[in-house]
Amino acid sequence: MKSTIIVIGNGMVGYKFCEKLVTKSSAFNIIVFGEEPRQAYDRVHLSEYFAGKTADDLSMSTREWYADNDITLHLGDPVTEINRATKTVHSLKGLALSYDYLVLATGSSAFVPDLPGVEKDGIFVYRTIEDLELIKAHAANAKTGAVMGGGLLGLEAAKALIDLGIEETHVIEFAPRLMPRQIDSAGSAMLQSKLKELGLNIHLNKSTSYIGGEGKIDALHFNDESVLPIDMLVISAGIRPRDELAKLAGLHVGTRGGILVNDKMQTNDEAIFAIGECALYEGMIYGLVAPGYEMAEVVASQLIGGSKLFYPYDMSTKLKLIGVDVASFGDAFITEPDCRTIVFEDTHKGVYKRINITTDGKLLLGGILIGDADAYNMLLQTVNNQLALPPNPEDLILGSRGGAESEGAGVMSLPDDALICSCEAVDKAAICSAVTEVGCTDIYGIKKCTKAGTGCGGCIPLVKDLIAGTMKANGQYIKNVLCEHFDYSRQELYDLVKINKLKNYDLVLDHFGKGDGCEVCKPAVASILSSLWNDVIVKQDTIQDSNDRFLANIQKGGTYSVVPRIPGGEITPDKLIVIGQVAKQYGLYTKITGGQRIDLFGAHLNDLPDIWEQLINAGFESGHAYGKALRTVKSCVGSTWCRFGLHDSVSFAIEIEDRYKGIRAPHKLKGGVSGCIRECAEAKSKDFGVIATEKGWNLYVCGNGGSNPQHALLLAADIDKETLIKYLDRFLMFYIKTAEPLSRTATWLNKMDGGLSYLKNVVMNDSLGICDQLEEEMQALINTYHCEWKEVIEDPNLRKRFSHFVNAPEVKDPTVKFEPMREQVKAQW
Repeated sequence: MKSTIIVIGNGMVGYKFCEKLVTKSSAFNIIVFGEEPRQAYDRVHLSEYFAGKTADDLSMSTREWYADNDITLHLGDPVTEINRATKTVHSLKGLALSYDYLVLATGSSAFVPDLPGVEKDGIFVYRTIEDLELIKAHAANAKTGAVMGGGLLGLEAAKALIDLGIEETHVIEFAPRLMPRQIDSAGSAMLQSKLKELGLNIHLNKSTSYIGGEGKIDALHFNDESVLPIDMLVISAGIRPRDELAKLAGLHVGTRGGILVNDKMQTNDEAIFAIGECALYEGMIYGLVAPGYEMAEVVASQLIGGSKLFYPYDMSTKLKLIGVDVASFGDAFITEPDCRTIVFEDTHKGVYKRINITTDGKLLLGGILIGDADAYNMLLQTVNNQLALPPNPEDLILGSRGGAESEGAGVMSLPDDALICSCEAVDKAAICSAVTEVGCTDIYGIKKCTKAGTGCGGCIPLVKDLIAGTMKANGQYIKNVLCEHFDYSRQELYDLVKINKLKNYDLVLDHFGKGDGCEVCKPAVASILSSLWNDVIVKQDTIQDSNDRFLANIQKGGTYSVVPRIPGGEITPDKLIVIGQVAKQYGLYTKITGGQRIDLFGAHLNDLPDIWEQLINAGFESGHAYGKALRTVKSCVGSTWCRFGLHDSVSFAIEIEDRYKGIRAPHKLKGGVSGCIRECAEAKSKDFGVIATEKGWNLYVCGNGGSNPQHALLLAADIDKETLIKYLDRFLMFYIKTAEPLSRTATWLNKMDGGLSYLKNVVMNDSLGICDQLEEEMQALINTYHCEWKEVIEDPNLRKRFSHFVNAPEVKDPTVKFEPMREQVKAQW
């Protein structure tokens, strides 16, 4: 006869326990009680509910899954009593069922401080989909909101309020810094600065004395006697373990809450286990999903006679808070003299990186990453597996400034038992085995085979590197497919679309794809179509992103920017006057950019066609500042004015910009032309750079600025203009045809087998025999150039798209507001 296991709680950890147990054994009768009216859903990505995901999207399973696995599911029926003497549970709806083993997965509830006024309308917690629906309904009539709590959940809740369109959002934190449990003071200051830029108002060292309002909240009153008027409040001040049922049953709990368990996850009753946020192990409540999943694995193992035990769990974490990368790993807070600390801080770009290494410089102990957490996975593996540090440990956060290792080499050096996916406890050996023995050669196959990457998703970059490294070690061809809907790389799909003369996404999907597509392949195919046919981007059914949709960069506060092309930075007084007239007429903020153009900010969507009509009539063209295309070719004044100038850099910059304007690519392109080696146009920081020499021109390629700056490398020296243009045609077309989606030229070259030597052979020596083809294809794009905005203003049907309200095209967005700033205006946000 089968033993009966009753699981109390149907959250992420309760569901994961069921999933793990049914894969190990069919010898149990499993019954699950859930308090909520729906089956388990993904709380980690709860904020995405406001970004358009439905409850079904967040669901971890279906009703059919429970039925198929012979699991009895009772939803909306919480257990109210456990009788340990008779080994029965009693539910709210009157069910009384016997168990052989009981698993408590009751999770936690939001901690709500005992403040006067906390019962008023307009105050919410942030835990369930039902909570989110209440918040969403109230936010429709609110303008000012606050979140009490500056930890992980608090900042997630703040993002939710921003997504709901709350005009003014505040974060209230009792501690002197944000996320005090995860990051240090310097990292917190950097995070605070980034969040302020995004429109959040941060209040630290704030203790709330009471909540004001007659029946409905209208203000927070603080102990320092300051007052913050608000329309709604979300409390996210921590969690409280749901241990009330355990207490009633006489199970041991901690003085501050939590059901006491041993390393088998057993309570003081050997037939009762506790897992997840309700379990207290060695004084610790684990508030992350990965330790909860590990607890579920331990109990499933114990029930089938295994010996797996639970050990103190690594609380390293990486997440994106309101668009800002935040990560901490290992011992993040250890300080000198117990370690040596290396810190990189860039206040301009909002990047903070700190690593703590042993005093002998041999091992990594931990660290913190803010603003750029790309290195998190390998840094965590370096800590967990005690890998030896490089001779210059700062390379871990600055990047290797010499020759970088081949891609994947660092991952392949990890030991087989290195834990790659902590959510599902998948190690390196399991992933490599899936590649070698099962034949999984993409991330989708690995997910299905091992479940790695199906939790928080943070391990996916590492898993992809392991797939590539294992296949390379096995001598297998590594096929880099676009996504699960296309079994082709971007380069292969580019050629197939060209050969078959396909002109829209649906045709491409019908011919070479499957399913309905996704957010990965739709913009990638749109980029391919643009690069091939150079058609007006807004005519595409699937366009690259929201900026392309309206041929303008959307800005804070729901306004748009207008950026006319100014080749080489050269502009006549008459054109300057027109820009000034347009800016005054539409109340736009004007700024000269680093690319030698003039940006006009604060345009209403409805006004964009009228603004561009005036600019185009004055001789301007679209600057493509919104697109993955050529942005600018920056120049110095060269020999025209400068006494050091060797050649006319301005004329050459204008010629180059006019040649490549409007050409779409996998990512944006920037160029520069300097009239001498003094490099005033900063040509070596561009995707392509030209510098005058005594004998002609030097051509540099594959540089970029940004968070990971890289100097361009010399492709050809002392060449004439005609040769330079020929090489540049070939280089750009080769990049357009072969680069991965959203890959800058620097990244493309870094991943290229053979590097610069190979690129020189292709572009200069025609080693592939394709240079004539590259030149012809580039000339075809140049011949089909059109100003996208000119096309729009001359086409009434396209022009109709630029309205905020379809049924009232003349009405502007009423939520857009401005405030004065240095004799101009900026959008309120």
